[in-house]
This record gives sequence, structure tokens and C-alpha cells, in this order.
Amino acid sequence: MPDDLTHADLFELFDRQGFVTNSLTVVPVLRSALKAATASDITVLLEGETGTGKQVLAQAIHNLDRKRSAFPFVTLHCSTISHELAESELFGHRRGAFSGAAYEREGLIPSANHGTLFLDDVNDLPLALQPKLLDVLQRGVVRGVGWDREVAINVRVIAAANTPLAQLVEQGRFRADLYYRLNVVRLALPPLRERTDDFAALILAFACRHQTIYPDIAGVEPELVEHLKRSRLSGNVRELEHAVQRMLFAKTEGSTLGLADWLRQNAGAGGASEKEDSVGEAAGYLFTAICENGLTFQEAVRSLEQRVLEKALGQRGQTRREIAVRLRTSERTLYHKLRAHNLSGAA
Repeated sequence: MPDDLTHADLFELFDRQGFVTNSLTVVPVLRSALKAATASDITVLLEGETGTGKQVLAQAIHNLDRKRSAFPFVTLHCSTISHELAESELFGHRRGAFSGAAYEREGLIPSANHGTLFLDDVNDLPLALQPKLLDVLQRGVVRGVGWDREVAINVRVIAAANTPLAQLVEQGRFRADLYYRLNVVRLALPPLRERTDDFAALILAFACRHQTIYPDIAGVEPELVEHLKRSRLSGNVRELEHAVQRMLFAKTEGSTLGLADWLRQNAGAGGASEKEDSVGEAAGYLFTAICENGLTFQEAVRSLEQRVLEKALGQRGQTRREIAVRLRTSERTLYHKLRAHNLSGAA
């Protein structure tokens, strides 16, 4: 039973299914997921930000479901479904049922019979399709386009949403009756910023997964983990995996991944988000300095400003005007700042 497993056993069990975590904040989610796997007819709703691992957890629930794991795990990407062919994609169609139907198609829902139907990004399911899907789930039958008979199906539904469905119901963008049908067991996956204990394990897992790019990564340097704790990874686990791939691709030697590897791949990725992260990193260091060194906010900001100016002055062969251009400020402002900090060194 889920409650009998230690935290370590629970982590190991889901790690074998590809869901890597050592975070205590995820333990209640894993226990409920395991319990849901044993109740194989119950509907599960997974909610969480993009990239938190909802599809991986859905697959894990299916794999641990003894009744259904031998049958298909079928994914329906609700955000990409064609409005014109939605019914055909979901329910199937007969040959000649409409223009272009040159062959018979089973449909995603019938193809998941006895297994699991995973509704990814269910919050993007078109409103016109929601009552038809609800009818299938309620009655357990499906009728393909052009068919004159219904076929019984036995499907376990796991839905994932990157926006809380309750909010969409209040806004009239999601049917309340379908929401209640899906929201039997609700599991909320925390974002990566609330799972900072997972950084090292996730990086190692991704390095192992992509070892064909660069093999033999055996460790993660503490400086990288500390840096990531201060970073803002809006893409969560998915963004971290892509970053690890870039680090591996850029790496030429060594058996650990460190802060230098992270900064190198970030520079290669480019873009405004990295610039914003650099400012965010500096802010994180400044906040730490204030908290740990007894500085006031004004003292810390003044010290930071002085060091930026000193670094700019350290670039040899530059006039004051050139320094002002590099700092994206006016020469007059630079002059007053240098006087305020008793700095000189540029003509």
C-alpha cells in the first residue's frame, strides 16, 4: 500500500518510471498517484505549470496500474487538435463518411480501449467538443463518424491542465459538468522552484538520458545547484532538460557539470530571457549579501554601483565617453557617479 512505503522507496519506485525527485514536497503527490494506480477505474486530474512532468507522472500511473498497464497509453494533445477533424480524430470514422475519408479510422479513444487515455492540456479542449467527450466518458460508448451503432469502451482517463480548470469554469471557458467528471482525484504538481532539492538528481538523470551527446557525467558541482536555486526556470523540468542537453553538447572534457557549463550554454542560447536571468542572478547575490553581512539596502546598492564602475574603468584604453556608451548612460551622469565614489582613471 502507498502509506507503507518509506520516502526513499517511493522515490525509487517512481524514479524507475522516469519521474525523478527527492523532494519532500512531492511525497503527497506520489502517494496519491500510487493509490490512484491501484484504483484503475478512477479519473485523475493533474494540474501544474508547463514542464512540471505531468505527462511523465500520467505514464507512471498507467505503468503501475496492474489492470491496464498491458494495454495502450494513448495521448490526446488537446491544444493541437483540429477543430474540423476533431470528432474523427477522437471517435474514428467510416470510409467515405466525409470528403477525404479514403479509409476507415479507429480514433484515439477506441484505440485506448482497456488502457489509459491521457488528455494533455485539457484546458485547451474546444468548447464544442467538450459535451461530446463528456457523453463518451459518462456512458462508456463511442460512435465514429458515419457509423450507425455505438461501441462499448472501457478507458481510464487521466487529464492534465497547465491552468487551473476551476478558474476556467468560472470564466465560462470550460464546462462545469466535464470539470466535475475529470476532477475525481486531483494531483497538483509543484513547480521546480519549490523542488530545489531535485536539481542535482534531475541534472544527473538527464545527463544519463542524453549520454550519447557526452558520456560519463558522474556529478554536479555545488555552485551550479546554488545558482539554479536563485534562477527563474519558467519552463521547469522541461527547460532544465534542454539546458542539460546544451551543456553536454558544449562540453569537451571533465566528468562533472558545473556553473561554467551552465553559463556557457546560456550564452550560446542567447535571447532576452538570459539577460533577465543575469540581472536576477545579481539581485539574488545582492539580497544574500544584505542578509548575511549586515548591510543595509542602501549600502549594498552603493557598493554594487561602485564595483560596476570599477569594472568599467578596468577596461584599458577607454575614454570616459566610451565608458559611458558601454554603460548606456550619459557622460555627465558617469562623471557625477565617479565623483560620488571618488573614482578616476578615464580621460
